Amino acid sequence: MTRRMNLDSRIVSGLAGAFVVLDGPEGCGKTTQARRLAERLASAGVACALVRDPGSTRIGEQIRRILLEPEHREMAMRCEMLLYMAARAQMTSELIRPALQAGKLVICDRFISSTLAYQLGGEGLTAAEIRAVGDVATGGRWPDLTIILDMPVEASLARLQRSRDRIEQRGDEYHRRVRQNYLDQAAADPAGYRVIAADRTVDDVHASIWAEVMALGARRS
Repeated sequence: MTRRMNLDSRIVSGLAGAFVVLDGPEGCGKTTQARRLAERLASAGVACALVRDPGSTRIGEQIRRILLEPEHREMAMRCEMLLYMAARAQMTSELIRPALQAGKLVICDRFISSTLAYQLGGEGLTAAEIRAVGDVATGGRWPDLTIILDMPVEASLARLQRSRDRIEQRGDEYHRRVRQNYLDQAAADPAGYRVIAADRTVDDVHASIWAEVMALGARRS
């Protein structure tokens, strides 16, 4: 059940127009946590918009299907990166920027941090190249806070109780590199990232995320 509470008006004000991303490896629980965070914030009087990357727009959902369909095994990594960025550009223009301008807190399930984890190094792709394309795709609107839900690869992949998509079907060594790429991002930008252990109960992970979002609101107030 969503807990109802009154937040300090300064925190509510600080969260208005903020952009928060929940990200992490496959099976880390970010989608569940993003939904739970949005529900609790809404019950506390914070206007929210919840989106998923890629997707949430008509165009973005079509791109998502192309990206994740297992039959597209021949897709080049640079093509993959650009398709993710195309979906992101549409979502930023159609949903994220208007929501932020309306004073809503935007919660995004994945964002450019995913590309910096999953596509980095493929066909020689560098972080600088990915960030440059990301700047174009988003018009330079980067998240105010990126929360990485971290857990060991074997445990996270074991949570996938369904048919795996094209990305999930890649080998364990690939997913270990993805996890390390997330941790490297957080280490390089401690002001913009937080790492939360995701191999705990849903309630414990939510409590840690909630504390970080409340701290963001306090910093911005």
